[in-house]
Amino acid sequence: MLILFGAVLLLLPLSVRGDAEVHFIDALFTSTSAVCVTGLIAIDVADHFTTFGQAVVAVLIQVGGLGVTSIGVGLILAARKNVGLKGRILLKEALNIEGIKGMIRLVKSILLMTLCFELMGIVLSFLVFVQDYPVLKALWISIFHSIAAFNNSGFDILGGLRNLIPYQNNILLNLTTSGLIIFGGLGFLVILDVLKKRSFRKLTLHSKVVLTTTLTLLVAGTLLLKATEDITWLGAFFQSVSARTAGFSTYPIGEFTNAGLFTLIILMFIGASPGSTGGGIKTSTFFVLSQHVRSLFTKRHISAFRRNIPLEVFSKACTISLLSLLLVCVGTFFLCVLEPEYSFVQLLFEEVSAFGTVGLSTGITPTLSVASKLILIFTMFAGRVGMFTLLTMWINRPAPSVRYTEESVSIG
Repeated sequence: MLILFGAVLLLLPLSVRGDAEVHFIDALFTSTSAVCVTGLIAIDVADHFTTFGQAVVAVLIQVGGLGVTSIGVGLILAARKNVGLKGRILLKEALNIEGIKGMIRLVKSILLMTLCFELMGIVLSFLVFVQDYPVLKALWISIFHSIAAFNNSGFDILGGLRNLIPYQNNILLNLTTSGLIIFGGLGFLVILDVLKKRSFRKLTLHSKVVLTTTLTLLVAGTLLLKATEDITWLGAFFQSVSARTAGFSTYPIGEFTNAGLFTLIILMFIGASPGSTGGGIKTSTFFVLSQHVRSLFTKRHISAFRRNIPLEVFSKACTISLLSLLLVCVGTFFLCVLEPEYSFVQLLFEEVSAFGTVGLSTGITPTLSVASKLILIFTMFAGRVGMFTLLTMWINRPAPSVRYTEESVSIG
């Protein structure tokens, strides 16, 4: 409903520039991309939408990043009303936590944390943009950019489909944007855990897994991109960070080699962490699968940091990965049928970018057919909501009372 409402707002004369033309499919695509905090665009936001239209996109990104439930509870608290049991249960499910104790305090912390990070991003970004734009316009660009970066959504309002390419050598903006993306992608619970414990040894297993996997992927991505592309170390680091569901680019992605594009595809598919503003199968899922492979060689139970990982977690990780891979494969197949003029790597890249709610593009999205855009719209929606959630919406059958006799199957 939020996506449809956003599309309607973006079609209003108040939202569209006088010399621009916005079709419903493009408004729907933009709204979906914003709510699902993706960043893929069918039309350039700066060139087609007024300041009001850009503000609509920014609000959709903010609501999509924090979650409708968290925003709703925040509004209830702002109105000085009590949150009922039903609201607390919904919030528990939305934030993927076990109990409802301390729920309201947690929401307040999340909203305050978001405000602090985004205000810091606005100030640092403003120092860069004010050098090239009038003060008021630089301030608005900084506000929009900070919201988009922290919520891991690669939208920009610089115009001309340039993204951040004009600032590829600006160290302050690169590091500011990277910092917002990383903290937004870690997950609110991890950040709160770090602030509270202030010692890696005392952190929860989830926080240790997220931090370790995130650091490993950032380093590996930077090294691989530097080895495969003719870019600076700063550019390699930034693209490695951005591929983890943010979608900003300081170099033309369409000019990358197949090796570089494949590196980005892997990073996009893995994505950010649970409870964050990012997408993908999540870092914890990738970590659990990796630990299972290790356990096969060591002949031990799946474990990490002197803690055993329940088999139910491994089962869920396998389900999410398989469903996600199936979604990407089916979506890519239909894109190949509908868009034969583009290469397989280009179409796979766009599909994985949509699934991981990343927003990186080889530049072909605006030229895709309506049918192809609808496929990407559904992929963005499924990637943000989560394949496991979509599956449980339709398959809600009671456990069977009959158990069959076990028989082994040869694997591998």
